[in-house]
Amino acid sequence: MTIRNAAIIGAGMAGLTAALALAQRGVRVHVLEQAPYLAEVGAGLQISPNASRILAKLGVLSGLEALWTEPDRISLASGRTLGRVAHVPVGRSARERWRAPYGVLHRASLQGVLRHAVEANPMCTLHLGRRINHGDAAIIADVIGEPADLIVGADGVWSSVRDSIASAPEPDFSQNVAWRFMVEGHRAPGFLSPQSVTAFLGPSAHIVCYPLKETGGFNIVAIAAGVTPGETWEASATAEETSMLLRQFRGWNPQIIEMLRQCENAKFWPLYQVSNGNWHNGHNKVLIGDAAHAMMPFAAQGAAMAIEDAWELAQQVSRPVADLPQGLAAYETIRKARIDKVRRRGNFNRFAYHLRGPLRLGRDIVLALRPPQSLAADLDWLYGYESTV
Repeated sequence: MTIRNAAIIGAGMAGLTAALALAQRGVRVHVLEQAPYLAEVGAGLQISPNASRILAKLGVLSGLEALWTEPDRISLASGRTLGRVAHVPVGRSARERWRAPYGVLHRASLQGVLRHAVEANPMCTLHLGRRINHGDAAIIADVIGEPADLIVGADGVWSSVRDSIASAPEPDFSQNVAWRFMVEGHRAPGFLSPQSVTAFLGPSAHIVCYPLKETGGFNIVAIAAGVTPGETWEASATAEETSMLLRQFRGWNPQIIEMLRQCENAKFWPLYQVSNGNWHNGHNKVLIGDAAHAMMPFAAQGAAMAIEDAWELAQQVSRPVADLPQGLAAYETIRKARIDKVRRRGNFNRFAYHLRGPLRLGRDIVLALRPPQSLAADLDWLYGYESTV
């Protein structure tokens, strides 16, 4: 099987990573992005060792290490008392246990490093301001100057490429909303730790907080039940939505309530997930990242799964022993098994994080009795993952 070129629709994390992975294997890559420029949108994200290992292989990890923070631990804490329930050591421990680092940074920083690497790669061309509806092969050929051997839909949860694949996944609102905002360092309450990714747990809601080196402050994500404003990635939270947020956290620690009350420029993210379905058309189109498997953020693996997808796809379609449809089928089989396991972990976390009453107390007792290294061992399958190809 010889893939001469590929057209990737979407210049987010999945698309840019796929471009670098394919180019590394000798494929000429065109990335087509509908936006006229890549704006610095979004918020913080976590890059776990299973993803940073791939970024190292693509030669971009050192650029990220100059920008990110490597926390000492991932902590679970009570949203009522602020007391720590349990923790998983990361920092130096992550590098030793999983042979790759765990970092937190702004989404724009990751996109910027990936973009610069793509622009510097002679095998890659970035086309901005190019909207390609349904992965139209004729329009793509007109833009890149030749037919594309492979068309990759990396265009997110509202994927247009997905519409051209029979029995593809369909998006569905999860009935949950994430409120994302930043807290400046000089205004940060004392319970926010600069050495930790901390998840504060409470009934039917939780809050994840971690430092961002680029801003000198903290990234805050509050997740609870909510309504959706429609097909959007993020929207500015209105006064009514902010009031809804505060109601969801009624009964939490007063310091957390005050932090939520004082939040500025909060973004209101409806959380969508997609159903099961076909990820490729059996010929030359394939989905990666959120276009294929948008999931709830309860395992903090959205970015990591997109990066894993990109790496696995490049490996499968560049193998010399199969044709392209076989390569796409192998990619889908391998990745669906992995995604299913990550989804199950996320669903378990969602159940455990949002427990009430006696079940919550039982959870805290069980977690408190677990040594940190025992909790870390539970994540070996996730953070220690490497492709077998």
